[in-house]
Amino acid sequence: MPSATSTSSLPSGLAVLTTFPDVLFIPEIIFGGLVWILVASSKVPIPMLQGWVMFVSVFCFIMSTTLMCLYFCGAHGGSSSWVALDAICQGTASLFYLSAAVLEAYATYVARNLLRTEIYRENIAAVVFAFVATLVYVIHKVCSLLRWKSS
Repeated sequence: MPSATSTSSLPSGLAVLTTFPDVLFIPEIIFGGLVWILVASSKVPIPMLQGWVMFVSVFCFIMSTTLMCLYFCGAHGGSSSWVALDAICQGTASLFYLSAAVLEAYATYVARNLLRTEIYRENIAAVVFAFVATLVYVIHKVCSLLRWKSS
C-alpha cells in the first residue's frame, strides 16, 4: 500500500490535513460556506441566478465535507477508483463554482442601483469569495488530475 504522503494515493487520517492538495478541503469549505452565508443573507434581485449560486455553494460544501470525512476515516482503502472519483468531484465543483461566481457577479452588477448599500456590499463579498473558492477548486482539480494520471 502506498504511503499517505505520496502524490499518487489518497491520504487517510490526519494526513489529510498535511498533504497537498487535500489540505485544500479546508479553504474550500470555508470560502464555500462564506458564499452560502452571504447569498442567503442578502436580498435576491434575480432568484434564478442566485438560486444556482445557493445550490452550488451548498452542494460543494456538502461534497467537500463528505470527501474530507471519508478520507479521514480511510474509506478509500487505497483504491485507485477513489483517485478518479476525487478528480471528477473536483472538476465538477470547479466548473460549477466558475458558473456560480460569474452569475453572482452578473446579478450584483445588474442590481447595483436597486439594492441598499449594505446588501450590495454583501453581494460584492459573495462574488469575491465565490471567485476565491473557484480558484481553490481549480488548483485542487489540477493537482487531483495529476495524481489520477500518475496512479
